[in-house]
Amino acid sequence: MDSELIVAARAVVLGVDGCRGGWVGVVWGGQESHFLTAPSVQELVADAIQAGVTVVGIDMPMGLPDTGTRRADRLAQRALGRRASSIFVTPTRPALAMTAQAQASAVNKAHGGPGVSIQAFNLRPKVLEVDEFIGRRELAEQPRLVEVHPELSFQELNDAPLAFSKRTPQGQQERRALLSSIGIHLDPTTLTIAGRIAADDVLDAGAAAWSAWRVLHGAARSLPDPPEVNTDGIPAAIWV
Repeated sequence: MDSELIVAARAVVLGVDGCRGGWVGVVWGGQESHFLTAPSVQELVADAIQAGVTVVGIDMPMGLPDTGTRRADRLAQRALGRRASSIFVTPTRPALAMTAQAQASAVNKAHGGPGVSIQAFNLRPKVLEVDEFIGRRELAEQPRLVEVHPELSFQELNDAPLAFSKRTPQGQQERRALLSSIGIHLDPTTLTIAGRIAADDVLDAGAAAWSAWRVLHGAARSLPDPPEVNTDGIPAAIWV
């Protein structure tokens, strides 16, 4: 872990987002928030366990489909409306086994899914990393891991669709203000590290922490409800 921040003992949830340099996390206990980074999701969660974290919200698919598309992705796209493009349809497990985008796209279509875009294929290493990490754990093992989607989290927090894209300065200010309103105070300009972590990565991790907090306190809902379960036995749902 390369953060110099000291995590407070009362911090209880972790929001996680992938970034160019690995993974970024925001630990939050309802008041103070702390920024963490690690090269692997396993290391990030291990650091969080030492801080007493009991729920981890990860912005990455959990529970991969064997065929077709996940209900979680379809429901999330429907909920986001004009921002539905921020949800990448999770490729099937056979497609994710392919090492080239064209192969993955062809295999996904053969298994009842859509083509796999370059953007979705570029997430493949992190999707497989999370899948491998989950596969090494018992479902009841602590901390609890749940899938979240920051854009859904921000929309829920705002009680309305957001006005600007997260890639724009206006969108980042909009999201930062929403997080500050609930006590997650982040300054992405000071946390961006050597081009490895973008401002929106930090803000997305903060939103993931808010959804993890809602899961911890029984205020969150899942898309779908109940979660879908494929042959891997992992509940597939996005928690908001």
